[in-house]
Parts: sequence; structure tokens; C-alpha cells
Amino acid sequence: MSAELRRLEEPRIMFGYDQAVEDPRDGLSLFGPLDEGKLYGVRAGVVGTADGIARLRRWVAGIQGPVASSKGERWERSHPSFPGFEAVFRIPWRPEPVTAIEVPAEEIGGTVFIDDAFQRVYRTVDVYAERIIQAIQEDETAVDIWYVVIPEIVYKYCRPKSAVESDLATSVELEYPVPYLKGLGAQPSLYEADNTASLPYQYELDFHNQLKARLLEYKVATQIVRETTIAHWDFLNAFGRPIRKLDGLEPDIAWHLATAAFYKTGGRPWKIAGIREAVCYIGLVFKRDHTSKDERSACCAAQMFLDSGDGLVFKGDVGPWYAPSTKEFHLDRQSAKELVQIALRSYAEKHGGRVPRELFLHGRVRFNYEEWAGFRDAVSSATNLVGVRIHESKDIKIFRVGRHPVLRGLTYVRDPRTAYLWTKGFTPRLATYPGREVPNPILIDVCKGEAPIETVLKDVLALTKVNYNACKFSDGIPVTLRFADQIGEILTAGPSHARTPHKPPPLQFKYYI
Repeated sequence: MSAELRRLEEPRIMFGYDQAVEDPRDGLSLFGPLDEGKLYGVRAGVVGTADGIARLRRWVAGIQGPVASSKGERWERSHPSFPGFEAVFRIPWRPEPVTAIEVPAEEIGGTVFIDDAFQRVYRTVDVYAERIIQAIQEDETAVDIWYVVIPEIVYKYCRPKSAVESDLATSVELEYPVPYLKGLGAQPSLYEADNTASLPYQYELDFHNQLKARLLEYKVATQIVRETTIAHWDFLNAFGRPIRKLDGLEPDIAWHLATAAFYKTGGRPWKIAGIREAVCYIGLVFKRDHTSKDERSACCAAQMFLDSGDGLVFKGDVGPWYAPSTKEFHLDRQSAKELVQIALRSYAEKHGGRVPRELFLHGRVRFNYEEWAGFRDAVSSATNLVGVRIHESKDIKIFRVGRHPVLRGLTYVRDPRTAYLWTKGFTPRLATYPGREVPNPILIDVCKGEAPIETVLKDVLALTKVNYNACKFSDGIPVTLRFADQIGEILTAGPSHARTPHKPPPLQFKYYI
């Protein structure tokens, strides 16, 4: 491929009956999902207020038939109608959940207005998490996916930068000073009561991430849904308009939540068509550990995606991986080796003991000598190991004559190991560009190992189409890195002294999204 602008063919994805198309919504509508799904359908549990549970029931009932955009036919191409859950996925999803646990609205009101942010988020998560855990331990009814339906006050007051207005705030009495409780994250007390009291201060201030983190050990697949998402016309402003501007997005919401439900109950909606066999992709995940006294301390994890479409997440070591001077993360040789060894063992378990022929490591920075040596130590000569740096770039912009931006899939190969790829842009199938700004490319650099740049570009473009948490044409970032920040946040959302010695087993991707 010479140094010129070229456009890659849009990757296709495979559905039922081995049929391949470009758009997941076309494939699901015409041919159904790749996997048959469970015959009994979606066994959903729900935790929420009485109104929240009722709204979820009403929404599930509504997606039994077609869901069209309230903006009419002009949005149809880029926002296609949802045909109905069973028509798309070939399995039932009954509006009545198999388990419904009501949370009194006043109980939520007793936690979301606490002035101490750590106590506020921790206790609000408790309201939902404890009910789910109790149901798992005591209820014999099997639930595949739990819906956590939250009112707007939880979304408003239980995020990292949330603050409660002074006239609404309530205070709680603490037995110990807050600085002492926060310090127990780095150095636990000999007294268990002190450590228990410190728990709210060892979790991050994010309802979503903290709930996911606290349910990981129970292997609970959850879908956190705001009431305003599934019933936005129930929440109006002073002018009689919805407080959230979701008009016209009704089919998009149906596509996204329905596809996530099918995936989280154990089915693959689709996979990349024509992908090479015995290939494995790993995206590296890093998140700084702000509870540690060492500013270099960070958690490492990896997301592994297989040619079959399966995804796993596994945790590596916590260590001094962050360099404040360069703001980059790098593993030492031993930890790098162990991380890839975990991935290869998981791969072998799914492939009869065989190792992958190709293993691509995706990161946001170039791998240094020490960590690459560790990666190499973990693989045999039977596996071609390739390191690829991928990050969004503003080095170059291209403007197209006319009113449309550049085409998605456009490439500019700078040299045999480096290229720019526009994963966002005008998409002929949609007849539009689903963005507002001039699209920037991502820079792809084969920084270690050997692989044709054309192959790497095609792989990365294809990996923008396997986000099962959202049924849309594509993402701008490959799935190996798309959820890196979110997974890192969940893995580090809990107490540092608890997560350092303990590595959770490799878990399916569905538990983190």
C-alpha cells in the first residue's frame, strides 16, 4: 500500500444462517442473531421503585412489537425501526420479570441527599446491591440479567462530581475522623470494626462503577437504566417537554437495550465475518490507584477478544506502572509475562489446548523494551506476537469538497508500519455522518513485531463493529480499547488493600458493561 489515500471496504458481520451484512440492525432484522439464544428467552430480574418497575414492564411490553422513531421517516435510514424483540432475536422476553424487588422511594431519599459524597454513593449502592445479593443467595428463581432501574436523583447525586444543594443536604455522624478512615485504604487497621467503617471511603464516587465492582464476585450481569431513558415522556419540564431530549431515539434505545439483553443472557448477536481463524486480540487496561501513597501505583488488566466474538476480562498486578514524567503506563517484565500467560491459558481452555497463531496486543502508547520482553517470554514460536499502538490523532485533518465529511474507512499509510485510519466519517449505508465535528483519524502504529499494515488496518476497522452493549453501525474506537477506561474504573472501584492480593478469575465481558 503506497503513501496515498485509500478507502477500506466496510467490514461485514455475520448473523444467523451464516449471512453477512454491514449493519447489525439489518442483519438482526433479516437473519436473526448468530446464536440461537436460550429457548426460555430472557429471564430478567428488576430492582427499582414501584414506578421504575412499572416503567420497565411497560417498556418491555412496548418492544414486543415494532418501535418507530417519533420523528418519522426522515430518520429511518440512520435510525431504523426496531421490529420487535422476538421478531429480531427469535426468543421471548415477557414483560413480567421473573423477580421484581421494590425499593421504597423514601429509602433512596434517605441516602442520596447525604452531604458526605462517599457515604452518599456507598449507601445508595447498598440499597440496590444488598437486595440483589440477598435474592441470589435465597431465591431459587434463576435470573440471567438484573435491571437496576434508577430515578433521576440517583443519576444526579451519585456521580464523581455530584454535589447536594445545601437546603437538601443531610449529615451523618461518624465514629472516626474522615482522614483516618480514608487512610485505612493504604494501611488497614488491626481492628476489623475500623476497616468496616472505612469501606465507603475506599470506593470510587460513581454509582455505576461501584455497583458493578461490588457484584463482580457474584457474577451478576446487570443493566443500569435511568427511568428517563425508557419513559422520557413521563418527565416533563415547565414547558411540557421531556427533560431529556430523546425524541426520535426510541428505536435506538430499543436496539441498544435489547441487544445488550440478548448478549448478557448468553448469546452472541453477531461476529466479524471472514475473520482469520486462531487470531486473538488483547487490549491493555490501566487505571491509577489514587488510594496508594505511591503516585506510580496503578492497576493493570486486559480485555481479550477472540475470532469467535467471545470477550474476556482478566486482571493483572497492581504495581508502579505509572510514570508521572511521561504520563504513560508500562509493566515490568514479570507482570507483562503473567498477564499474557493468563490470556493464553484462557484461550487454550476454549480451543482444546491450542494456542493462537496470531496475538495482537493493543495499547495507547508504544511498548517499552522490558514489557515487550515479558510479553515475548509468555508466547512460543507458534504464535506471532504483534504490538500495536492505537490512539486518536489530531495531527492531520482532511476536508472533502461538498457538504459531507470524509468517508469512514479512509486510510493514509505513512510508512510500512504507521497509518491513519478514519473510523468515523460519512457512511454510505446510513447516507449520513453521525457526528457534528470534522472527524479525526486514529493513528495506528505497528510498534513491535511484524504484521502487514493493511491487515492491521482491516482488523482495527472490523473491531469497531463488535460492541454488543450498543447496537449501532460502528464505534470510533476498536472494542479492544473502547471500554478500557470503564473496565479500569470498575476494577479499581473497591478497596485497594482488598484488590492487591486478590485477582478475580477471568470473567466474561458482559459483567463489566
